Amino acid sequence: MEELTERQKILLSLIVHEHTLTARPVGSATLVKQYSLPISSATIRNEMTAMEEMGYIRQPHTSAGRVPTEKGYRFFVSNLLQQPTLPAATRNTITHQFYQARQQLDEWLRLAASVLASHSQAASIVTAPHSKKVAFKHLELISTRASQVLMVLVLVGGEIRQQIFSLDEIVSQQKLSSLAAELNAHCQNCTLVQLEKLDLDLDDIGNTVLGVIKDQMRLSERLVIGEIYMDGLTNVLAEPEFADTEQARSALSIFEERNKLDDLLSRSFLGDEIGGVQVLIGGEGTWEELRQCSLILSHYGIQDQLTGTLGILGPMRMPYGQIISTVRFMANLLSELVAENWIE
Repeated sequence: MEELTERQKILLSLIVHEHTLTARPVGSATLVKQYSLPISSATIRNEMTAMEEMGYIRQPHTSAGRVPTEKGYRFFVSNLLQQPTLPAATRNTITHQFYQARQQLDEWLRLAASVLASHSQAASIVTAPHSKKVAFKHLELISTRASQVLMVLVLVGGEIRQQIFSLDEIVSQQKLSSLAAELNAHCQNCTLVQLEKLDLDLDDIGNTVLGVIKDQMRLSERLVIGEIYMDGLTNVLAEPEFADTEQARSALSIFEERNKLDDLLSRSFLGDEIGGVQVLIGGEGTWEELRQCSLILSHYGIQDQLTGTLGILGPMRMPYGQIISTVRFMANLLSELVAENWIE
């Protein structure tokens, strides 16, 4: 395979940078003028022709300049990208926002999605941390109306499962609270397998509640990801690449349809560690919905115990260095928060 020369690498970097800023094809005269290059426009055009033949750039219209291809972006991200560190003032501002927030996981995750979208001007996604060890932590039973009961089950790691179910008879709140206290005392830190082996002296109501608990824990064990938080979807719709709303809707469907997102995240992060960043460009030939997009993802949490995912979705024409730095910083910050507040 032909390799880019050092001059061509510089030109590819400048084309990516200029196209990111303007969303327009980049011509030779623009490069000479904007970057004071010590070579002629004719020489740059010759180099562009060679780079086009190798598949790193393309000419969208006759007489137009060039834009990077998927191959060009991949080469740029893998070989040429310089990742800036977020300014100290930005890091301090973001960190202060999180430590000012109440110590509630859902508030942190909503804030994380908002900060990511704001700093990237793209769409953000954050999934709640999901424990590989599904175990009982705390139970609340709340009488709602007639024989209906709201169960709030907290699992080890902070995941919350809720379900409304009906009993065969009306039960007082006092009895429900007493039953919850009994189950909390006997089931603390129990896995599903351990719950199945517990020999508890429960009446029919207690056994019904225990059955609902087990069902919710089974559902949690099957999950690939936890609850999803999103922000900035309108940022994607505003990009010129998505003037065709059908294309934008297709891209955003990867966030909005749980089975697609499960598939994407489960196949993207095999073996990746906490804080690592993965860049998917153009759907990588696998996800047709993302053929016009790039997706930058990272894991956060506690390795092999409690992990979530955060990321940014935008057009391929995005400031990769800035966004990768932001995603990595946010992943590390959330990991610290989870580690400080996670109780086994």
